Amino acid sequence: MMEDILLKVQKGELSVSEAKEKLATYENLGFAKVDHHRKNRQGFPEVIYGEGKTKEQILSIIKAIRSKDNDVLVTRISKEKADYILLEHPEFIYNDTAEILFWKESANTTSEDPYQGYIAIVCAGTSDLKVAEEAAITAEALGSEVRRFYDVGVAGIHRLFDNIEQIQQATVSVVVAGMEGALPSVVGGLVSHPVIAVPTSVGYGANFHGLSALLTMLNSCASGISVVNIDNGFGAAYNAVLIDNIAKKGAKQR
Repeated sequence: MMEDILLKVQKGELSVSEAKEKLATYENLGFAKVDHHRKNRQGFPEVIYGEGKTKEQILSIIKAIRSKDNDVLVTRISKEKADYILLEHPEFIYNDTAEILFWKESANTTSEDPYQGYIAIVCAGTSDLKVAEEAAITAEALGSEVRRFYDVGVAGIHRLFDNIEQIQQATVSVVVAGMEGALPSVVGGLVSHPVIAVPTSVGYGANFHGLSALLTMLNSCASGISVVNIDNGFGAAYNAVLIDNIAKKGAKQR
């Protein structure tokens, strides 16, 4: 990218001031510094955390990101704020359950793609759906195929066993659970791929807003389990997509 810009300056196709703007690592909006080089460093553009930001601030950041032809992903954004953004960007998609607003270029996948892997999003109960969908939509917005396995908690473990073969065939699983948080340990003992556990704040008083589920997952006796913060479906999905992308590269090299 840098070499292309410098060559255009050399040929007179780009002014020095235009080149400086394109090479700037971030754009200062006053209330935010938008990191335009994050995609070059990490593979994905900067993600906008919507909670605590005004709808006007979110829209300004979106405009800055879109100006560089980057995909847009906004997490923890209320419907009221999303509706405001959608008036100007009706092409965006809003998921009410996940509270995610996103837009991305159409994927150029073909039937000849050697990689057929997917991320399994495994959710203990219906009350955990908000976090599970945050993970699922994030992974899809970042370019991974997702398969959902919902309401398969340990209270009715036969529901998990009815889906276990498909879960076992996934590249990586994101397992979401509240209450006592036992599901990731069960799944971890049944699969041969990485498991990313997400504790949720769902549960009665002794759940301590997700702390008991977090501690259960951190103390899991099953190998291969990593744990993210309470209700952090986004963080779990981001890690899962990184793993999925490594598998994609391996499949293409073969």
